[in-house]
Amino acid sequence: MEWISRTSWRRTSRAAVWLWACTAWLLLATDARAEPVLVQTERADVDCRFNPNSVSHPGQEQAAWENVFLPDGDVFRPLMADLKQPQTFATIQQTQALESKTSSTVGSVALGENFGLWSRRKEGTCNGVQVGILMGVFSQFDLFGPSTELINTDFMIGFPLSWRSEFVSARVRVYHQSSHLGDQFLLARPGYNNVELSFEEIDGILSFNTPGGWGRVYGGGGYLIRREPSTLDRLKAQWGVELRGPEIHSPLFGQGLKGGLIITPVFGADFKAFEELKWVINSNVEGGLEWFRPGTTRRLRLLFNYYWGYNPYGQFYSQKIQSVGFGLYLFF
Repeated sequence: MEWISRTSWRRTSRAAVWLWACTAWLLLATDARAEPVLVQTERADVDCRFNPNSVSHPGQEQAAWENVFLPDGDVFRPLMADLKQPQTFATIQQTQALESKTSSTVGSVALGENFGLWSRRKEGTCNGVQVGILMGVFSQFDLFGPSTELINTDFMIGFPLSWRSEFVSARVRVYHQSSHLGDQFLLARPGYNNVELSFEEIDGILSFNTPGGWGRVYGGGGYLIRREPSTLDRLKAQWGVELRGPEIHSPLFGQGLKGGLIITPVFGADFKAFEELKWVINSNVEGGLEWFRPGTTRRLRLLFNYYWGYNPYGQFYSQKIQSVGFGLYLFF
């Protein structure tokens, strides 16, 4: 890989700090006098991934339970700062290998979703259970390498089971991941030790949500059922925190749009530790702004992030790195 200098790393780090400052300015530029927006929707189903009214209301105790085929969203809110959460994004990261002190500019893209197959929910609430299928593709590119070479791609497929009751929610999933180095990456490095990394894992997360949906804490772990190489240790621990600001009318990009545009600040921090990596804590912190139109499930996020720990992608799991960057995240 064609590495760029530490001077470039410092410049990119300063640029990321500047972008964080711009995000804070955008938030402060929002009309602070605006009343919080009560988002009404004509949809029959509540999008429980983001809707703050995640608990029952007076008069709903006797609401009927409904079986829903191909439900919208999920009763478990996706983990915002989990780098392996199936979702759609494109980011630019200035990444430094901590041992060699070399840096590179990495473009990271992902396509993925937790797709609901069947759900049983109490009418008008997010209380219930859901079964789905998850799929995700995560690719990294060396933006200054030959022909912007593909470094690695991780493929995920599995089955999540999620549950929510009032302020408590949980997710258990069984999934397969396989990792593959890019052809150009290997051609540029004859004799490179290509490790066939693949595994099946069962993991679980228990989440506690605040009233109103403005915050959550979560924790859990995982166990490798089958792994290749077979010498990999099996256990994983994971925990984190998320915060959501008030939903208010956006002063930017919202004028002249039907229903207006809503903006809210978001923040998430996710931590993982693996038995294979001597329980070193890998940290990913993300924050920025989220835009959406009332009554829709589509959302756009501009997030800035900082990561420190072992490389979360492919066979580079034993490489300790730090990265800073930003990207766009899409929700449908």
